Amino acid sequence: MEILVCIKQVADDSVEIAMNPTTGKPALEGVAEVVNAFDTYALEMATRLKEAKGGNICVLSLGGATTTNSLKNCLAVGADEAFHIKDETYQEKDTIAVAQILAKGIQEVEAQRGKKFDLVFCGKESTDFASGQVGIMLADELHYGVVTNLVDIDGDETKVSTKRETEEGYQEIEVACPAVLTVTKPNYEPRYPTIKSKMAARKKAIAEVVVDTTAECVITEVKMSAPAKRQAGVKLATGTPEELVAQAIEKMLEAKVF
Repeated sequence: MEILVCIKQVADDSVEIAMNPTTGKPALEGVAEVVNAFDTYALEMATRLKEAKGGNICVLSLGGATTTNSLKNCLAVGADEAFHIKDETYQEKDTIAVAQILAKGIQEVEAQRGKKFDLVFCGKESTDFASGQVGIMLADELHYGVVTNLVDIDGDETKVSTKRETEEGYQEIEVACPAVLTVTKPNYEPRYPTIKSKMAARKKAIAEVVVDTTAECVITEVKMSAPAKRQAGVKLATGTPEELVAQAIEKMLEAKVF
């Protein structure tokens, strides 16, 4: 089974990001760059499928020069080959442009390897912009079927059975290969690299994929702002249960909650 996982390098989402008052954009100076969290789940799901069914995993990323660090990390936790579309302005491109460039990159990688991919995995969204659109748009560019928000998968190079998460529960969907799959958080965590796998990853080459990265952007960012900070709550500490309930209702009436 030939599998591709698309990954994006993002600012570490475990760090609180402030807004730069001058530029009106997130202040990312000094913040570590890591593989997007949902992409790590996609890679782990793909790796488990490879371990069960056999095959090969390639990772592909559109990003700047430092993206090679994230690709090396992917090689240490399940990927067999890594490909890089270099573009220092990738964050300025909208989701349609990114999908178009990734589609070109996938076709170029397939031409270089002489093999078509059976499955293309993506995280359901990136933690920096969280649009949740690129995977679906990529499927449209490739003219593939798509299943979103996967938490489980099984199958082979002809078709896969998927379990996807919805607001109402879970759906089981079969899709013919080739297909694009977007992954949410399954009931397991991505594996950690070992010292041995890190050393092996350092020796592997990352192939540069040269495609036209110019694309017309049709979605314009109007404004970016930090989310409102939550106000501290009111603690009711004295009184009988009945009195505390009355106090709580009075506070909610004052706040016009109802």
